[in-house]
Amino acid sequence: MNATVNFPATISTSIPIAGFKDVYDVAAVENAMLQLTSSASEALKSTYEKMLRLGGARLTVKPAGVPSMNALYQDLPNFTEVLDDIKKHIALVSDSRDAMELPPMLLLGKPGIGKTHFGKRLSQLLSTGFGFVSMSSMTAGWVLSGSSSQWKNAKPGKVFDTFLNGSYANPVILVDEIDKAGGDTQYDPLGPLYALLEHDTATQFIDEFVEVPIDAADAVWIATANDESRIPEPILNRMNVYHIEPPDHDGAMHIAQAVYGDIRNSHEWGRRFPEHPQADVLALLAEFSPREMRRVMFNAFGNAKLAGRDEIEEADIAGSRAKQKQRIGF
Repeated sequence: MNATVNFPATISTSIPIAGFKDVYDVAAVENAMLQLTSSASEALKSTYEKMLRLGGARLTVKPAGVPSMNALYQDLPNFTEVLDDIKKHIALVSDSRDAMELPPMLLLGKPGIGKTHFGKRLSQLLSTGFGFVSMSSMTAGWVLSGSSSQWKNAKPGKVFDTFLNGSYANPVILVDEIDKAGGDTQYDPLGPLYALLEHDTATQFIDEFVEVPIDAADAVWIATANDESRIPEPILNRMNVYHIEPPDHDGAMHIAQAVYGDIRNSHEWGRRFPEHPQADVLALLAEFSPREMRRVMFNAFGNAKLAGRDEIEEADIAGSRAKQKQRIGF
């Protein structure tokens, strides 16, 4: 089933164009249920029932025109090259009926420079869902593609779960720390990606637990890594590779303001604080990596509140700054 809902051309480009796509065949699920034996896993039966209850149709969305990306360029100044390429791909489909297509991306860079945050912001830009898979804790390929229902405690993989429980046929799926995947020669954690990162084979992706094909071809894939040498060449060949550098001081100031605003605006208590912290506070926050900024800011907000203030001061960050210097050997 493919149905497209086009909004009027005069509507704001912040509102996406939406359609529907079947990510799995309901008839195939019904047939799989009929073939279940009396000894079949209860978890598998429940999964099939949920698939039938939810149906196979999912939203497929894309921006209605090339959206303003100024805020992203400001908040993510070290991702300019990636954003430039994304803008080109959006422009290609913005005035057509074609679906949104973005090639798989690999973001290489030091820990904590904002690679995971970038993935979340991209899903917001595209108005689609977001799936997250941490490879550092994986020991077998089944975490991505599920394990056989014949095994004890078997369950679907992360990819199938993102499509079943999400609302979108084209979610952003971030594979974090792909270079830290563990495992042995029998179970390759990256094995499922060989099919998933190729459009043609991703249209018939089979989760080993469910054994009903799903169409994962419209997923937007982002992988992050610190060490390119630990990633198999066939995976690298399937992705656009970007080397993400740490932001300069001005860029770090913009990131600090963005993180501050995100925390402030997402909490009721945050509204009591000013929209912009003092310049000297931002300058101190800019000394931390983007990953550390969020933790430091939460502590600073709490320190200010304990002191009876609704504004962060330099003293609220001092303790975190001292700990940072101890860690890096200053």
